[in-house]
Amino acid sequence: MKAQWITNGEKKPFYARKAFRVKENLVKATAKVCGLGQFNFFVNGNRAANERIGGAWTDYNKIVEYSAYDITDLLHIGENAAGFEVGNGWYILDTTGYSFHFPRFVPLPPNPNPYRPFADALVLAFEIELEYEGNIIEEISSDESVSVCAHGVTAASVYGSEDIDGAALQVGFSRADFAEKGWTKARFARENEKPKGELIAQSEPRVSVVREYAAECIRFSEGVRVFDLKQNTAAVLTAEVRGNAGETVEFFFAEKLDSRGMPDQKAKGWDDITTRVRYTIAESGKWEKVEQTFSYFAARYIGVRSTSDVRAVKALAITSATEDAGDFVCDNEKYNAIFRMIRASVESNLVSVHTDCPTIERFAWQEENHLMARSIFFMKNEKTMWEKMLRDTRAAQHTADDSFNDGKGGRFFVGEGLIPSQAPCYMPNVLPVEGMGSFYDIIAWGSFIILGAKWHYLHYGDKKIIKDNYDAGKKYFAHLKTRVNSDGFINHGLGDWGNPTGEYARENTETAFFYADAMTLMEFAYILGKIDEAAVFEAEAEAIKRNYNAKLLKKDKNGAYFYAIFGDKSEKCTTSAQALPLFWGLVPIEAQTDVENAFRTAFRADGALIAGEVSLPYIIQTAKSLGLNAEIAKYITRDEHPSYYAFVRAGETTLGEYWEENPRSHNHDMLGSIAEWYFNGLAGVEAAEAGFKTVKITPFLPDDMQFFRATIDTPHGTIRVCASRDKTGAPLFDISVPQAITVV
Repeated sequence: MKAQWITNGEKKPFYARKAFRVKENLVKATAKVCGLGQFNFFVNGNRAANERIGGAWTDYNKIVEYSAYDITDLLHIGENAAGFEVGNGWYILDTTGYSFHFPRFVPLPPNPNPYRPFADALVLAFEIELEYEGNIIEEISSDESVSVCAHGVTAASVYGSEDIDGAALQVGFSRADFAEKGWTKARFARENEKPKGELIAQSEPRVSVVREYAAECIRFSEGVRVFDLKQNTAAVLTAEVRGNAGETVEFFFAEKLDSRGMPDQKAKGWDDITTRVRYTIAESGKWEKVEQTFSYFAARYIGVRSTSDVRAVKALAITSATEDAGDFVCDNEKYNAIFRMIRASVESNLVSVHTDCPTIERFAWQEENHLMARSIFFMKNEKTMWEKMLRDTRAAQHTADDSFNDGKGGRFFVGEGLIPSQAPCYMPNVLPVEGMGSFYDIIAWGSFIILGAKWHYLHYGDKKIIKDNYDAGKKYFAHLKTRVNSDGFINHGLGDWGNPTGEYARENTETAFFYADAMTLMEFAYILGKIDEAAVFEAEAEAIKRNYNAKLLKKDKNGAYFYAIFGDKSEKCTTSAQALPLFWGLVPIEAQTDVENAFRTAFRADGALIAGEVSLPYIIQTAKSLGLNAEIAKYITRDEHPSYYAFVRAGETTLGEYWEENPRSHNHDMLGSIAEWYFNGLAGVEAAEAGFKTVKITPFLPDDMQFFRATIDTPHGTIRVCASRDKTGAPLFDISVPQAITVV
């Protein structure tokens, strides 16, 4: 797109419109649009697509994405109009209502590198191309003929709060017959208002409405109507209100209720998440529509403070995970509820980026992007979404010259090749925290550049993902080598974050990823035909392996091998300490059987998934490979934490942040890696070749299940696995595989 940036010169939301004529014999009409931070695009009063909150979240100093639309069917011969709404987003953050901050009681030093706006005004660029018969092309683009007006949304926070002046809303502004009363002309943006990043086409799914939840009023108390959506979700609020002109109706959002049955905005161990939408009524005695324009809320419960009438309160659930790729259903509702809970969590957290939670932070933390990749790929077609996120990650990789404020009047150089823990990262907290490690330079987070590409390639079979990310992966590995301590370990990050025992085991956990990165880069080098480089990475991996085993592989009192936690002189044997080396192939041949037995013993002794988010997928997959599917089924459906079903029993409809009642966030997907097991453990489908060209299928039917049906969309067609029982109770499996796929 070559269109120029235009603006009204303000930092608050604005409208823009352009009227144009369409002649006869129109063949096709397309549009390219980018409004920063967020935008909505209309043609002749209609949305140009099933899209909400357009404008991808990126580092606008590096990458800016425009969206493309086919608008042929929205046009007619004669006068037409295109309308645009532009709001703040991350381009110029509006802190109205709640926005992320560390509460006063959290013992972290102030961040000397807070959010900084990307420019001094919101901007818009667009091109409309009209193609007529005879290959005649007419172009209409953003220039100083575009009309602009301040928006009726007077404040719009990326965290979901909006202030709406009903009297200032420009109803019908994208219609050709709209009267531009009080509108002015746009001007071209100045250098301090334009984004610096490269303008490219958006390739990932649009943020779209996928379902609608009608809210039920469940109580009226203390001047507050309480509505229940029956589902925790990320959504756009819509409602209708009627009252006196100038009165304000306030909608506020919560994931839970307090002991009085009122919406509780207190996040456990955090401050109140005071997200709200305030609507000022335009006319007395008329029903008016309230609708979020530039952001979304995340909650199950909606409180309404007003003496005005309120009706038709709804949540339009949005996500970038729009296309299902797999499904699972069975006769045991426990498993179904767990699966639905994880899928809903994934949908709520894939909104332009992969957020950690849609409520408190909305940050693009990177560890979920590979730890959850296989689970999400089985459920959703996210090929292009992951390509976008890896592109964001490459853009975020640091050079040797990159530095930050150290809070002491100097500069903190993070190191060449570092992949930050968030990408894009809008509030870089780069300084290590004493006693806690680095929240910016974390191997299980930065390794997305390598392992995210690995899981993408294995699932979709497209070598381009390796070509695109190999060089960045090499630079990141070179950075990791500078972080190796005197014991030969990586241990500067967060270890097994979220482990319910607090056993983060940094040396064990992080160094296993160091080895996994080396081995994966070796595999990539072979695939790309870089044989000499493959040999280098193989040697690096072997050196890591030797040191790992020399210092962590021990013998118990019976002479059997197991992996001890670094620095622990007891014979404590944890599942995570065994699972990571077993999964990644760190275990020497002579110790393999012992370590497998050590894992089995610890897993059965735990009686639950004792794991943080980092080790969890590896514990589940190791247990599956060692024939412990029956135990996995038992553990995930147990009543008490750590357990997936414990969330369901507590009334949760999305997954909690940690294994606990009333977690800080009630809508995380980071612990959702059990979803992969539904497909490769229960349905038993595993790719034996990248892209599922060749598969292994070994289904499993738990004792507490009589029937299941699983479908898995692959690049070569849909695999179906159904399970039932014969008259004796023995499992029966009905498997359907496309002809293009070979079963081995």
